[in-house]
Amino acid sequence: MTVKPIHIIGGGLAGSEAAWQIAEAGVPVVLHEMRPVRGTEAHKTEGLAELVCSNSFRSDDSLSNAVGQLHWEMRRLGSVIIAKGDAHQVPAGGALAVDRDGFSQAVTAALEGHPLITIDRAEIAGLPPVDWDNVIIATGPLTSPALAQGIQSLTGEDSLAFFDAIAPIVHFDSVDMDQAWFQSRYDKVGPGGTGADYINCPLDRDQYEAFIDALLAAEKTEFKEWEGTPYFDGCLPIEVMAERGRETLRWGPMKPVGLTNKHNPTVKAYAVVQLRQDNALGTLFNMTGFQTKLKYGEQAAIFRMIPGLQNAEFARLGGIHRNTYLNSPKLLDERLRLKADPRLRFAGQITGCEGYVESAAIGLLAGRMAAAERLGRDLALPPATTALGALVNHITGGHIVTIDEGPRSFQPMNINFGLFPHIEGQATHGPDGKKLKGPAKSVARKHALTARAKAEMEAWAGGVEVQAAE
Repeated sequence: MTVKPIHIIGGGLAGSEAAWQIAEAGVPVVLHEMRPVRGTEAHKTEGLAELVCSNSFRSDDSLSNAVGQLHWEMRRLGSVIIAKGDAHQVPAGGALAVDRDGFSQAVTAALEGHPLITIDRAEIAGLPPVDWDNVIIATGPLTSPALAQGIQSLTGEDSLAFFDAIAPIVHFDSVDMDQAWFQSRYDKVGPGGTGADYINCPLDRDQYEAFIDALLAAEKTEFKEWEGTPYFDGCLPIEVMAERGRETLRWGPMKPVGLTNKHNPTVKAYAVVQLRQDNALGTLFNMTGFQTKLKYGEQAAIFRMIPGLQNAEFARLGGIHRNTYLNSPKLLDERLRLKADPRLRFAGQITGCEGYVESAAIGLLAGRMAAAERLGRDLALPPATTALGALVNHITGGHIVTIDEGPRSFQPMNINFGLFPHIEGQATHGPDGKKLKGPAKSVARKHALTARAKAEMEAWAGGVEVQAAE
């Protein structure tokens, strides 16, 4: 019996990985890549899986680093992206960095040489033809205007974000709650709220003035020429607000009204930074209204000036840049299919993941799900305790909607331990019998999370392999 091909739009890391996974499952696939027929503002070659920014896949430490754990899981699942990255590795300490040209050429050659993969060098203008019944859209942050418009026609005008306005996101367990406290402004109980939904970090006048001085003196990143200057909907960078007047932030995201410091109730804060819960697990909180173009190193130093955040660990730092992506928790089902048109499945950065490895990982899962669907198999989702499962859970449902009347809060995210479910029963004492504290406690927690993830991934992968063999 002839198996109808699956179509993939986009030959970046996610699309290339999806094509490989589908073909390896025995299903034919057509990979549509518009380069070189139509170029983009960022790409320089016509190679598949071209790395347009860094040549690093970040840490390869699968014991203590979430992206290293994701590398481990992708190797276990036969990722072509990680395999070719390993084959073209260049020295980078504990990171997996690659020779970008050699890597792209190797991925291109692997896909061109696979008997079940056809590569079509043409732009898909608008939505895919109606007779394509199983499609993966993996067009990344530079989706062509015609296709983006077609997707918007299905999802609604406000369902694609053409620019990120990203506030920093902090790991809850790194916030000093001896200085910060939970309270909503005026104790207001908003939709889904309790009246104590924000973490509040108070600043006195001297602390506020020092914070403003640091913002004004800090080095900023510039927009690329093709990005424009997309300040909209009140999403001004905090440093731009500070430039408009030293008191501007106190009348904006740092206003102190309606709040009482439970640690010092008789003293009124001069300014307050609020953090809002960012995921259903309650492990991540975003700094409300703190979108910024500050350089990353500057951000970490300046934000740790805020009382309560002096030891903050950031799941991601802030930014504003061009990045077409879906409001995935609202628009996609748990199998990455568009609820409005389930023949369309999405993968990579357009789903709201961030980073080379994360994009490829979602491509890997989308490819496996599309192939299983074509073959009439039921592919269980990877457990949320694995890096891959945690990532797809964040994209499709782990994120909470805003608890107040502000704009939607779903933002692109790298894999990080804040996306993993809490682990019980981890070691509290070291081999020497001493109680673990500070960094040692954090390392023990990470080791426990990755050990659980490896065991869960091994069990899931083994089950998938048995099903495929039957």
